[in-house]
Amino acid sequence: MTVELSNAGFRTTVEELRLRKWLLGPGQPSEVIDVFPEANGDFKFVTDDRADLHIASADGRFYLGWFPEGRPGAEREGWVLAVTGTARVPGYRIVFEPHTPARLVAVAVREALATSRKR
Repeated sequence: MTVELSNAGFRTTVEELRLRKWLLGPGQPSEVIDVFPEANGDFKFVTDDRADLHIASADGRFYLGWFPEGRPGAEREGWVLAVTGTARVPGYRIVFEPHTPARLVAVAVREALATSRKR
């Protein structure tokens, strides 16, 4: 058996080793809130005494919570997106840390909303 040594091991270029810039920092919560259709009655918005924001669908199956200082008892939860399942199919819950970029949370919310439809 012959091994071609010129192709063995790790090869890269200086350009491939350069660091990337990544989206960091919480951004603006309005990037997420603006995803919701305006005043169509499908979603209720509530701000509590801690200034946490809670958004729920009219049917109660969709929930999004924003906890700028972390959720009480779970400080690493900044955003919580949950969709209640049915008797046959389980729902899901997605948690983002408080410093997750709002733009990324908005993408997840937008995709979750895109999967819903009225019966």
